[in-house]
Amino acid sequence: MFATGIENSIPTINGGKTRVDQMEASDHYRRWREDFDCVQDIGIEYLRFGPPLHKTFLGPGKYDWEFADLTLNDLKRREITPIVDLCHFGVPDWIGNFQNPDFAQQFANYAADFAERYPWIQLYTPVNEMFICAAFSAKYGWWNEQERTDRSFVTAIKHIVKANVLAMVEILKRRPDAIFIQSESSEYFHADSPAAIGPAEVLNSRRFLTLDLNYGRRVDSEMYEYLMDNGMTREEYHFFLGNRVKQHCILGNDYYWTNEHRVHADGHTEAAGETFGYCEITRQYHNRYRLPIMHTETNLKEGPTGQEAVQWLWKEWANVLRLRNVGIPTVGFTWYSLTDQVDWDTALREKNGNVNPLGLYDLDRNIRNVGKAYKQLIKDWRDVLPASSVCLAVPIKPIGQDCWPPAVTSSPNAAENKGFAITDVHPGTEAA
Repeated sequence: MFATGIENSIPTINGGKTRVDQMEASDHYRRWREDFDCVQDIGIEYLRFGPPLHKTFLGPGKYDWEFADLTLNDLKRREITPIVDLCHFGVPDWIGNFQNPDFAQQFANYAADFAERYPWIQLYTPVNEMFICAAFSAKYGWWNEQERTDRSFVTAIKHIVKANVLAMVEILKRRPDAIFIQSESSEYFHADSPAAIGPAEVLNSRRFLTLDLNYGRRVDSEMYEYLMDNGMTREEYHFFLGNRVKQHCILGNDYYWTNEHRVHADGHTEAAGETFGYCEITRQYHNRYRLPIMHTETNLKEGPTGQEAVQWLWKEWANVLRLRNVGIPTVGFTWYSLTDQVDWDTALREKNGNVNPLGLYDLDRNIRNVGKAYKQLIKDWRDVLPASSVCLAVPIKPIGQDCWPPAVTSSPNAAENKGFAITDVHPGTEAA
């Protein structure tokens, strides 16, 4: 599944007074048809995309579906399969922020009504990068509630992950063969010195909190105490253990140059750059959750030579191939996003209008060198990958095909991955 994305981040800053809307900043609202043309020109068949939550979800049971109808129906016509991103770093003004305990149920209601309206959609990312969303909003003080305490961080986590779980449950009621592709940041914390080993261990345990809860996995004992000490009740914790929909999920993980961290003895961190790399860190996540993998985000700036992003693309792709070659079921790769982004140089903490040259296309919709390289990569590898000796057959139905009965199959080799079959694939058969 070769993919890209139209970023729909919508966090608020300045105490909730200013909305940072990436679809607006990239001019996607006006040029969405051109953007879909670009997707097709590269040869991409899967698009991480979703209507902006704050413009669509106007209140309890109140929606403006105009933009969603126009764009999603056009993707359907083009036979581009959307991986629908329902919530990306922000909520509508009427909900407030992620400290609101009503968010989870309200979002689940939205997901239910969305699935009713678009029954042909099978692939979803209900809440994007749950860990990053909670950390940037409620631990670092950057977005939305702009809080900085452990209690606000745990509150955001429990509301965000509960929203994700309830949304999956509601979508499955309406589309029993729905597949959920998490897009979660893959992190690692390196100890700078022997005195930093303890703080690094805590951070390396904390990085799994959102996925542990999302997949109904018991958290590490230290993290259990951390959750209980900071406002999560035993009843809330057991909600996650009792609502396990892991068998419908693909572990989508994101990797950037900033995902590895150097931890100092006092607990403060700094970027470590690419130290282990995507393959090694993804092995850690796969060993923990035993789910099929999709590389759901990466990018790098086009630098002065024009080849920096191209080299990063090939490095990430080599890591994906390595995962497949050692038997870890890896079903997709994503360069994120389609066009350049705006103000990510300050992590969307400021609205400066700075264009970050990270896309397959610039904001004039001219293809960048990395876009040309990705187009060639897809052309070269699309017909080769099905011949891999071991890969995962993802039961995705073609757009427009009847949604029921569920196309999910099982295999004794699938272990915990009920619904996905790891099979020996021969040339000419369909594969991810």
